[in-house]
Amino acid sequence: MLSRLSIRDIVLIERLDIDFARGLAVLTGETGAGKSILLDAFALALGGRGDAGLVRQGVEQGQVTAAFDVPKQHPAAKLLSENGLDDTGEMILRRVQLADGRTRAFINDQAISVQTLKAVGAALVEIHGQHDERALVDASTHRRLLDAFAGLEKDAATVLALWEARREASSALEAHRAGIERAAREADYLRHSSEELTRLAPQAGEETALAERRTTMMQSEKIAGDLREAQAAVGGQQSPVPLLAAAARKLERRAANSPQLVQPAIAAIDAALNALAEADQHLNAALSAADFDPAELERIEERLFALRAASRKFSTPVDDLAVLAQRFAADLVLIDKGAERLKELEKATTEADKRFRAAAEKLSAARTKAAEKLNKAVNAELAPLKLERAKFSTQVETDPQGAGPSGFDRVEFWVQTNPGTRPGPMMKVASGGELSRFLLALKVVLSDRGSAPTLVFDEIDTGVGGAVADAIGGRLARLAQKVQVMAVTHAPQVAARADQHLLITKDALDKGKRVTTRVAALAADKRREEIARMLAGAEITAEARAAAERLMKAAAG
Repeated sequence: MLSRLSIRDIVLIERLDIDFARGLAVLTGETGAGKSILLDAFALALGGRGDAGLVRQGVEQGQVTAAFDVPKQHPAAKLLSENGLDDTGEMILRRVQLADGRTRAFINDQAISVQTLKAVGAALVEIHGQHDERALVDASTHRRLLDAFAGLEKDAATVLALWEARREASSALEAHRAGIERAAREADYLRHSSEELTRLAPQAGEETALAERRTTMMQSEKIAGDLREAQAAVGGQQSPVPLLAAAARKLERRAANSPQLVQPAIAAIDAALNALAEADQHLNAALSAADFDPAELERIEERLFALRAASRKFSTPVDDLAVLAQRFAADLVLIDKGAERLKELEKATTEADKRFRAAAEKLSAARTKAAEKLNKAVNAELAPLKLERAKFSTQVETDPQGAGPSGFDRVEFWVQTNPGTRPGPMMKVASGGELSRFLLALKVVLSDRGSAPTLVFDEIDTGVGGAVADAIGGRLARLAQKVQVMAVTHAPQVAARADQHLLITKDALDKGKRVTTRVAALAADKRREEIARMLAGAEITAEARAAAERLMKAAAG
């Protein structure tokens, strides 16, 4: 429910803070006091259209904040979760209107789009008036309201789930059928191409590996000659190793006679022999690694040519040829085994359709039965509202061929305002005042089912008085036992039934140079005085005060 409304610098309102409670709150005041400004500001916080004209003259921006206490399971809480917003149990909707026409929207101090604010606002509040029956404009909401009245939300959710399952099964069937037809049209090409790629047997990454190997071999061909020449110098016929070895042996035979002279030379020659042996090993290893095989290079060139030719032919990168081969093979399987799979999918689609239709037929029967009960309940409310000659009816048009996520039914509320007149859709047939009373009757019957937790009625009692105004007040009070109700009213019979009475006034400031709108919660004596004013007009008489007292006592009793 709405717990607090704060307005800053909107039209005539400089600073206004209103605390709301459960039950019925009425807003009264003389014409022009600012009731419409208050509702326009509230609508702005709920995501209504912004307007630079709403900003109070002389300031750069205005702001409206509406705080709500919302249960965790409420649809508005789900909207917050879907939009990644924090849900602390209290929802604070804030709208900033700039003087240049731009607006900014926030929920719990997190910036959001106006569309998100509007969706959350619509889940929290419904504003109704003679020319703003938003809950009834769209006929699609009529089906939802009928389901809420009859407690059919779970059945409707089941039908929706079965519709989705049916749609998915049908989509799978159509996709498979299209695949079979495509594969059949290209069967010869597929078989030839599949056989060709199977023989080629391309592997992912093969082109890169072959190109790198070819580069290595071509580089090896250039340095292999130098390596062999160096190897011949170190370990071939021209190698100094035999001469050095012979010289070392001769010196070793002399070493016993003159070790100081011979031993250092022998050590140096041995070191040279070891170095030459190590160099020979390195050269042999290099030659082995750089082994150039012309036949292998030719095989690599041929393989690369074949892969790239296939790539051009199939307009596919070489690395994707293996995937293409798998796809061709899968398409061939579709041709060879697709008929069997097609039968399975056709059976699954038929079964899904049967389940959906059975649930939809059951829901249609329940809706038709519920429509009769709704008609009876709403029509019972019409006579006290001075609509005793009118008739309300719920049209349920069932078309199994026009199935949809909600089943087979199109639901629309119709009325007949007078005997002998043609019934028709409520929005087209009923006048503004009649429409407001039809709406009130519906809301009372639906109570807290299919309704936002806060309902605002803007002067729906206009043009009526006496018993009708009292009947409207009584129904608003009954409705307020289930949901929070706010009513802007000129009817003392409605005001007398309020749990909270707010008086809207326009006060002069700066010696009459400017005015501001104020709102005050009225205690019992002040309430009596305001209701007396509503009864008597400009001059409040003792009789008016007495009549006001009787209205308040009757409402309390």
